[in-house]
Amino acid sequence: MATEAHAAEGATGYIIHHLTSLTVGEGFWALNLDTLFFSAVLGGLFVWFFKMAADRATAGVPGLVQNFVEMLIEFVDTQVKDSFHGKNNLIAPLALTIFCWVFLWNFMDLFPVDILPLIGSMMGIEYLRVVPSTDLNATFAMSISVFCLIIFYSIKVKGPWGFAKELMFQPFGPWLLPFNLLLKLVEEIAKPISLALRLFGNLYAGELIFILIALLPWQLQPVLSFPWAIFHILIITLQAFIFMVLTIVYLSMAHEDH
Repeated sequence: MATEAHAAEGATGYIIHHLTSLTVGEGFWALNLDTLFFSAVLGGLFVWFFKMAADRATAGVPGLVQNFVEMLIEFVDTQVKDSFHGKNNLIAPLALTIFCWVFLWNFMDLFPVDILPLIGSMMGIEYLRVVPSTDLNATFAMSISVFCLIIFYSIKVKGPWGFAKELMFQPFGPWLLPFNLLLKLVEEIAKPISLALRLFGNLYAGELIFILIALLPWQLQPVLSFPWAIFHILIITLQAFIFMVLTIVYLSMAHEDH
C-alpha cells in the first residue's frame, strides 16, 4: 500500500495522511476520535486482563497469566517502595495503571503502519492515527492528570499555608520572595510539560521512522523494519517506565512536608 500511496499522492502526502487524526469539531473543542477510541479500548483491555488474572488466581501452582501479573505487580511495587517515601494506598495502583496503559499506547507503534488505516479506509474512515502517544493531546492529558494529583496532595499533606510557604519562601528564604515564586512556578509547570513532551517526542519519532521505512521499496522494508521494531520494543517499554517512575517521584515530593 505504501508504494501505491507514494505513487498517488507522493511521500509528503503519505506521511501527512498517516500522522493526521480523525477529528471532529474545531479549535479548542476539537476531539481526536481515533486517540479517544484506542485509548479507551487499550484501557479496557488492561482492566479485562487483570480482572481475568484476579478471577483465575490460585494459591496452588500458578499459571502463566498469574505469574506474569504477579511479576508485573512486584516490579511496580518495588519501584514504589524505592521512590515513594510516604503512605498512600493510591500510588501503587496508579503507577501500575500508568505503566501498563502507556505501554499499550506505545505498543500500537509496532503494528504495520498501513494495516489499521487500510481497514479504516474500507469502513469509510478517512484518517486513522492508531498510536495514542503520538498525539500530543493524549500525552498532555495524562501528564496534566498527574500534575493535578501533585497539587492536590501537596495541599492535602502540607496544608494551604504550608504549600504557599513552599512556593514563596524556598529556596532562598522570605527576602527573595519574587525569585522564589518564579523559580517554583517554573519548576512545577515543567513537570507536566516534560512528562508529556518526552513521551510524545520519542513515540512520534519512532512512528515517523516506521512510516519512512514503509516508503522504501518493498524488498528493503523487512530488512530495516524488523531490526527497528526489535529496538523499538526497548524504547516503548523504557518510555512507559520513565513516565511511571517520574510520576512516583513527583508524588513523593508532594508528600514531603518541609
